[in-house]
Amino acid sequence: MRLSVPASAFVASIVGFGGTLALIIAAAQAVHASEAQTASWVTAVCLALVIETGWLSWRYRMPIIAAWSTPGVALIAASSGFTMNDAVGAFIVAALMLLATGMFKPLTRLIARIPASVASGMLAGIVVGFVMGAANTVSADPVLILPLIALFLLVRLFNPALSVLAVLVLGAVAAYIAGRIGVLPAPALSMLVVTLPHFSAGGVFGLAVPLYLVTMASQNLSGLAVLRADGYDPPPGPLIAFTGFFSAVSAPFGAHSTNLAAISAAICTGPEAHPDPAKRWLTGPFYAFFYLVYAVFGASLVALFAVLPQSLVVLVAGLALLAPLANALSIALAGEQDRIAAITSFAVTASGLALLGIGSAFWGLAAGIIILGLDRVRDRCRARPGDAPRLTDEIDAEAMKVE
Repeated sequence: MRLSVPASAFVASIVGFGGTLALIIAAAQAVHASEAQTASWVTAVCLALVIETGWLSWRYRMPIIAAWSTPGVALIAASSGFTMNDAVGAFIVAALMLLATGMFKPLTRLIARIPASVASGMLAGIVVGFVMGAANTVSADPVLILPLIALFLLVRLFNPALSVLAVLVLGAVAAYIAGRIGVLPAPALSMLVVTLPHFSAGGVFGLAVPLYLVTMASQNLSGLAVLRADGYDPPPGPLIAFTGFFSAVSAPFGAHSTNLAAISAAICTGPEAHPDPAKRWLTGPFYAFFYLVYAVFGASLVALFAVLPQSLVVLVAGLALLAPLANALSIALAGEQDRIAAITSFAVTASGLALLGIGSAFWGLAAGIIILGLDRVRDRCRARPGDAPRLTDEIDAEAMKVE
């Protein structure tokens, strides 16, 4: 045991929890959740992470870190026309889809075949509104916001993972000193509240399916890639099925999907956590312990966010999604042949289009896939059967043989 093990776990938990809690608050407001339902949401999702990370890390002796779906909660926050009951119904459907994906390998392969450009375009369309909202806080509250943006840019030079957290903590302190925060809430223990689900076609296609897709494409697959990059060989099916199962268990208490972490996991899977790869799994139990603390005091944390200036909450949410937006756009525009489809997916999703009671994320993904499919058909029709293969095709074929 080294001090770096609990230290890495603590940093990872702080980055995952403190950096994106504002998004859960925004998502809860979008579906008209009460303060008790919001506190239950935070508590339930933290408890799910405690079980998933603690058990999986111990069972497989790997630093398997779970997190809530940040793109998923951004999707919920960007939605409109849904109630908390609709959201819980969508959470259950998305969780069952994750469970089925983990249990049946063909589903995992099918999700992996979704064009990364189109999926990333959809993800960028979901989060771009939050980043734009953060920029708009400058004109709304320049005295508070401008120094915090300068702080973010400065801290980001040395520690990007903690830059958003620094803005949240120092922004709250500055707001309190300036008298922008009234009476601080009294400490309170969390309580779980059951919300009856409501299932509808609009909720399934407008929330559940997009939530499932962004959780799989941008979270679970990335989480597996992080583990493999550090020399581990995790079994995808059992991990996805396990997180999907506890997503379903926690959904009636208001929790959205949980999944394999990517950014938080990278803090725990590298040599900074422990020089011996066989010992890094110890970060999992410590990570689980810290999330247990967050679960116990979830009600107090939600109440604290309720008294913070709205401009500060919007700024933190936007800054937390700045890196995911940049990453999504870089993937969406990487291939020249897919750019029109990816930009279409981005534009339709960002437009907020609601058709037949279904939200814009679904239509953005559908539009991108349709355009990409038509482009593929056109390219095949233009190709003549007798054409000789290009040199690049021969090189690609040889590369595939080597792999």
